[in-house]
Amino acid sequence: MHQDTCWPTLWPGFYVADSYIQADTAQLRLLPDRAQLRCGSCLTRVNSVHEYTERKVRDLPLVGRILTLQVQLLRVNCPHCGPCLQHVRWLGRFSRITDAMAQTVASCCSRMPIKHVAQMFGLHWSTVRQIDKRHLQEVVRELPAPQPTRLVMDEFALHKGHRYATVILDADTRRVLYIAKDRSRKAIRPFFQALGPQGCRRIEAVAMDMNTAFDLEVRHWCPKARIVYDLFHVVAKYGREVISRVRVDAANALRHDKPGRKVVKQAHWLLLRNADNLKDSEQVRLQEVLQANEALMTVYVLKQTLKSLWDAPDPWEWRRRWNQWLSHCKESAIVCLQQFAARLRKYWRGILARVRWPMHTGQLEGINNRIKVIKRMAYGYRDTDYFFLKIKAAFPGNP
Repeated sequence: MHQDTCWPTLWPGFYVADSYIQADTAQLRLLPDRAQLRCGSCLTRVNSVHEYTERKVRDLPLVGRILTLQVQLLRVNCPHCGPCLQHVRWLGRFSRITDAMAQTVASCCSRMPIKHVAQMFGLHWSTVRQIDKRHLQEVVRELPAPQPTRLVMDEFALHKGHRYATVILDADTRRVLYIAKDRSRKAIRPFFQALGPQGCRRIEAVAMDMNTAFDLEVRHWCPKARIVYDLFHVVAKYGREVISRVRVDAANALRHDKPGRKVVKQAHWLLLRNADNLKDSEQVRLQEVLQANEALMTVYVLKQTLKSLWDAPDPWEWRRRWNQWLSHCKESAIVCLQQFAARLRKYWRGILARVRWPMHTGQLEGINNRIKVIKRMAYGYRDTDYFFLKIKAAFPGNP
């Protein structure tokens, strides 16, 4: 141990009295400068000391060594507040980690997993999580109050076992406004309650998939808002319920023709993918499959016709394409196609709304990919609220 009075500005209001340095650790003893004493509540300058207390505090590493500060803190006699702990600019009231270290840890958590940050600073992972969570809460709290006029709603997988979370996005600023632990009406209801009657009246359009729960809740709170159904989800549903069913039936019909059956079974992704994304060799294979089976040709062509509804220039052209598509479905004599058309007929308003509101959930699909990266980087999250804070802080919106 030896006397040391250097580094007076690293910890304002304190000076280094003693230091003890080893190979991997360093410990400094800090004493307060009584000429700079202020009340921790009202910041009034005081001179009278009520009692002394000691606190062990972690700071940023010193030359590669884990740095611990043994800080002497004073309880002062404030004429306004009574006995109160002195004000320390670089240390929270009850914190055992300096503000500089907390800011550095939070900054590292935005780029590294908690486990790695904890190992780097020699902290417990729960301590790192608490630091980062407090930082994220401050970041989200300082964001301006949202005033959305168009929304996008979608879900992403939260855990295994078909457990999902719902994300609500401001379509104009790309800011994540709300995240719920489920995809039910009850889960998204707090968002509209917090938005208030005036905020709900401001909503003009909401893009979503054909989720009845979302649809009903939006219509309840925002009766003037138009529901816009997303092309991707409708076509994906068509692929699952129609194309896949017809392909399986075609393969079963060729059970005695093994080479032909193999060709049809291997055409699954060729039939579902966009034709523009296929290679030349895949285009040739696709044409061979379609020419060999009339039912597959029919449902594949009607898929392209269905997609054209989202490109209609005006409501009259949309109505012509819609009636034509329904007529072809009825004349096809393909049961699963007719059933799909009958179910889709109930959602025609949401498809027509695409003409007036060219919206889609593609924005959220990209954000969902980023969410997966955040989740994988941490190997999952035990604290769901912390995970949701991570997402909101990652998408604060465009200015």
